[in-house]
Amino acid sequence: MSRTDHAHASRTQPGRAQPGRAEPGPQEWQARLREQGYRLTPQRELVLHAVERLGHATPDEVHAEIRAQSSAVNLSTVYRTLELLEELGLVRHAHITDRAPTYHSTAAPDHAHLVCRGCGKVTEATPDDVAPLTETLEQKFGFRTDIGHLTVFGHCEACAERAEPRGHAGDDGRAGRRQA
Repeated sequence: MSRTDHAHASRTQPGRAQPGRAEPGPQEWQARLREQGYRLTPQRELVLHAVERLGHATPDEVHAEIRAQSSAVNLSTVYRTLELLEELGLVRHAHITDRAPTYHSTAAPDHAHLVCRGCGKVTEATPDDVAPLTETLEQKFGFRTDIGHLTVFGHCEACAERAEPRGHAGDDGRAGRRQA
């Protein structure tokens, strides 16, 4: 099973192409946009490249990445462009935090997000990783899960071990306390 771990605060992971599929470039983006009656403007291209470079990023983070190269794109343009690119299937969003949605390229394979409430680390889980859950939801409720929007909050292994060391399962919570 292939999983990619990365810290939520670290935005250096580039977008990843699906196996056997090249990462979309300006020609594919241009074709997708033109099919729907849009042009690949310099601003749209800057937003697409920023999302590809950052991996998972909020609109503010995309804007900051673009501003490092050009002052020609304002924050409202980033928001409008991300909405359009999502409608066209070039990017997706997930709610990884309680703040703004986080966008990632559709060139990356489908994945669910496991978000640690302790350290903020985001782990990408493959569809196979979450298949038992999604299959149960479909069998029991007839519910078909949209993996790309699936976010599960909890604690990563390291944070869980810090909170409750192994070997203390079944402890009644009084360990280390004197009993009267």
